[in-house]
Amino acid sequence: MPTAEQILSGLTQTVATWGIVSIIWHGYLGALVISLALGFRPQKRIMGIMLCLPIISVSVFSWVGGNPFNGTLFALVSIALIIISVLLPDSPIQVGPIWMIITGALIFVFGWVYPHFIEASSFWPYLYSSPIGLIACPTLSIVIGLAIILIGLESRAWSLVLGITGFVFGITGAIWLGVQIDWILFISAAIFVFSILKKSRNIRVAIAK
Repeated sequence: MPTAEQILSGLTQTVATWGIVSIIWHGYLGALVISLALGFRPQKRIMGIMLCLPIISVSVFSWVGGNPFNGTLFALVSIALIIISVLLPDSPIQVGPIWMIITGALIFVFGWVYPHFIEASSFWPYLYSSPIGLIACPTLSIVIGLAIILIGLESRAWSLVLGITGFVFGITGAIWLGVQIDWILFISAAIFVFSILKKSRNIRVAIAK
């Protein structure tokens, strides 16, 4: 089992070597957000797969960077999310109420500018080079932020898989690796799971009435 220092060194090397990948993911996610803002509403199963793509990327680059644990875990999470996504209904995605939009947007922005593992002399590189698609925490923050806005695709199973993964990597990064800003991911995952469970409960109550 590698030490925390070895893992951090490997993550730093991955970010330094494959920075262009993060820029590509910023472009992909930026285009997706703009499309959603302009009214793009694909089927839930399609959006589930679209949101899973950066997570698949983390699995790939974890293997490339010599981190088989993360590579395996993110591969399993990706498979679970894709299977659940394929089973989702054909109905289009829905956007949550304003509090979910604001909360999700703040979490999204945190992942977008995630500062750890990047050395820059000014603020601007953080706007396009956060290691999305390369390492766990910024990628999960981005996806969780969008998932909150989209009410977790109205799927408790999909949301719980994503939320629990956020819990695990948030607390692992903060406590074991010592990356204190990963507490934000942990809190974000808690907000996500709570919001989806609360929303599901409200729907059941409304149906019962």
